[in-house]
Amino acid sequence: MDKRTVLVNGYAYPFIDRGVFQAWMPDLTLVSNFSYGLDEQGNLTLLDDRELVDIARSNGVGSLMVLTALTEEEGFDSERASLLFNNVEIQDRYIAQILENLRQKKMRGVDFDFEYVFSEDREKYVALVAKTAAALNQEGYIVTVALAPKTSTEQPGLLYQGHDYYGMGQAADLVLLMTYEWGYTYGPPMAVAPINQVRRVIEYGLTQIDPGKILLGVPNYGYDWTLPFVRGVTRARKISHREAYQQAVEQGVSVNYDPSISAPNYRYTDIDGAVHEVWYEDERSLRAKFDLVNEYGLAGISFWNIMTYHYETDELLNQYFNVYKDPNVIPL
Repeated sequence: MDKRTVLVNGYAYPFIDRGVFQAWMPDLTLVSNFSYGLDEQGNLTLLDDRELVDIARSNGVGSLMVLTALTEEEGFDSERASLLFNNVEIQDRYIAQILENLRQKKMRGVDFDFEYVFSEDREKYVALVAKTAAALNQEGYIVTVALAPKTSTEQPGLLYQGHDYYGMGQAADLVLLMTYEWGYTYGPPMAVAPINQVRRVIEYGLTQIDPGKILLGVPNYGYDWTLPFVRGVTRARKISHREAYQQAVEQGVSVNYDPSISAPNYRYTDIDGAVHEVWYEDERSLRAKFDLVNEYGLAGISFWNIMTYHYETDELLNQYFNVYKDPNVIPL
């Protein structure tokens, strides 16, 4: 197979195991440090990520500030984001704070991840990203934006209505399609990233955004649900791919694979007699996603997240692609 050179991004929390972080370094162009918040006055809240930035730079990997409006309770605050979108003075201060942090830590840029944006703020969100890009690009920094997995322009729902694919494709340097979380913590058991749904998002995205700007979101995790599923009560447990596979072996159960959605799954019974259903990613499902990157000529891949490392993912990634290393990231 002729290998394309692609960008690879991975999201990391600052408490990531340093051995895991180091293991990912050869496979990354960028690491997105999660996350820099927004306080009630519209000020940037900082992240203690200097060690990660330094490790990444010493390995030729650029670091991005992930910008969110997450509260201390880890929820996305639509009101707090709206304050920023609608106040020019706050925006100017916010951008100045971003630039100061980028310069001090020698980072590569920012990644906007404002979710559950009010529909009336959609154009203003685009305007903020464009304004930030204008300020950052002139100093050599890049701006990326993470977008909800839409399949149409006017798709209803608070998760989708505030994200403008065409506008963001014009405003940002790169766009991440968050093609995961169909199966999620509080939802019913199903694949996290069913390939038929992922394809639908890409095909819509390509009507709005240059493929050379698109990073495909790939989940680096699965979920374990206790059955029966009861909405509002059942909470799935997040599980790594390796843990999911090893659990199937230990439980002595066979893994099913549904080719229509390209996802492995299985059921087992725990020591208390409760039945569980598990969905995750394996070599087959990852191949299906990597094939889409090549089929549609996308810029690359973004893993949510890199808190666990799997040699099999590393091996497959390098079988498919050459990982672009940014010449603007100068090792220490």
